[in-house]
Amino acid sequence: MFTLLIRTFILFIIIIITMRIMGKRQIGELQPYELVITIIISELASIPISDTKIPLVHSICPIITLILLQVILSVIQMKFDKARTLLCGKPSLLIKNGYIDIEEMKRQKLNLDDLLEELRLAGYYNLEDIEYAILETSGKLSIIPKTKLTSVTKKDLNIKVQQDILPLTLISDGKIRYKNLQSINKDMEWLKNELARKSIYSYKDVFIGIINSEGKTYFQRKN
Repeated sequence: MFTLLIRTFILFIIIIITMRIMGKRQIGELQPYELVITIIISELASIPISDTKIPLVHSICPIITLILLQVILSVIQMKFDKARTLLCGKPSLLIKNGYIDIEEMKRQKLNLDDLLEELRLAGYYNLEDIEYAILETSGKLSIIPKTKLTSVTKKDLNIKVQQDILPLTLISDGKIRYKNLQSINKDMEWLKNELARKSIYSYKDVFIGIINSEGKTYFQRKN
């Protein structure tokens, strides 16, 4: 009995350290590869607890290997866009300009009831109130309502507003997202001018560059 308690305590400490290394994410926010690693680690930890004949090292070594793999994959997906897409997938636009993308719903294996349920959970009960709905890689739904409904005072006072655009990443860790740049009908010359306005003369020095929902650019240097 004492041996079992000691083994359980050791594995508990190792799992706590492992989870801290993996980061402060909830289960629902884990990327697919992170969720797989978490499930495997839980299985590896339970085996030597239920069977004391199995040496503890037979679980500790695979757990350490998995956490090293998770760290390596995290670094790779931070540095390379293609690796990030391969490991985590990419966000899916389920509602665009107020209309449901039926083909994208089919690709994501979602039905209308699932979508409406997620909208209700987010506090939106009318489909016509939604301008964009984005299914994130973690499985959560991000919602951008129609601009006239984001503030009660704008609608009540009949103030004319311009519809917000979809925020996009233009630069990620020194790499330009050319597809996003093309989607807003801008070119490299425009991007260079935007950078110059912020006294930034090389996109490689930028950690994150975005165009927000109001069409304004924001840049943060790597340093």
